[in-house]
Amino acid sequence: MPATRRPVRRLTVLYDAGCPLCTQLRGRLERRRRLVPLDLVPAGSERARELLPGLDHAATLDEITVVGDGGQVFRGTAAWITVLWALDGYRALAHRLATTTSGALLARGAVLAAARLRETTRQRGGVSHPATDGWRYDPRTGWVFEPPGCDTTCPADG
Repeated sequence: MPATRRPVRRLTVLYDAGCPLCTQLRGRLERRRRLVPLDLVPAGSERARELLPGLDHAATLDEITVVGDGGQVFRGTAAWITVLWALDGYRALAHRLATTTSGALLARGAVLAAARLRETTRQRGGVSHPATDGWRYDPRTGWVFEPPGCDTTCPADG
C-alpha cells in the first residue's frame, strides 16, 4: 500500500532573532493573513529545541528553516517558498517560484540577497554597509563569498 501524504496544517518558521531583516520579516508575517498557521520561533532558542528535539539546530542558525507538522523540513529557497505558500494571496506566486526555471532562479536570488544582507548586518552589529564584506556577484553562478584578504586559492563558498 503506498504511503499517503498528510496535508500540512501548521508550519514552524525558525528565524534569526539577532538579525534586523529577519525580525522585520517576522513582524510582517505576524500581521499577514495566513492560510496555514505559522509558529515563528527564534532559531537555536530553548523553545525551538523543545518543539523540535530531533532537528540540527546549529544548521537552523545558518539559513531559514521551516518545519511542517508532519516532520517535513525545508531550508533556504524551499523554506521561503513554503512560507509564501502559507500566506493568503501568495500561493500562485509560490507555485510559479517552485515550478518554473525562471521562478527558481528568482527565488534563489532573493534568498542569496537576504543572506548577504543578514550576514552584513550581523558582522557590523546590525548596521548595513556597502559591499566590503567579501561578497561579489558572478553573473554565471550568483553571489559568491570570498573572505577579505583571500587569494584565488581560497574556496569560493567560504
